[in-house]
Amino acid sequence: METKKSIEALQFFVTHLAEGAIVHKQQGMIFKSQGFSKLGQKYIDHFNEEMGWVEKFTERILDLGAAVKFEGMKSRDLICDPIEYVKADCAIQQPGVEMLMTCMEGVKDDPTTYDILKDYLKDEEEDLYWSQEQVELIEKIGTQNWLVLQL
Repeated sequence: METKKSIEALQFFVTHLAEGAIVHKQQGMIFKSQGFSKLGQKYIDHFNEEMGWVEKFTERILDLGAAVKFEGMKSRDLICDPIEYVKADCAIQQPGVEMLMTCMEGVKDDPTTYDILKDYLKDEEEDLYWSQEQVELIEKIGTQNWLVLQL
């Protein structure tokens, strides 16, 4: 087993997933403040779910005997328009799922890490499908009707 590959992959996800989770939390708070309670809560819940994955990845790094790093987070613009945000988030998720599948290839000789990433992939695919569904729904029922569903 190439422990180094597993640690590098897990550390990558700890850093970038924590960053994305914080953005989801802030976006959720923005949407709630605009009166879109359901959408806001969806992204706040997503934050909590993502931080749970950060914990799992961190625990695995520690189990492998490595030190966890807190790597700097980059600045990201927040999007006040709910529809633009759902579309932007969807655009990020597709390549993210593909990258995760590629990453899993690199850790396949570490069954524990592979299984953790496999479970994470299932979760990310569900998130991608939800976002794609929302974009399709917006196109089918229109912006205003979709926004009403988010109140």
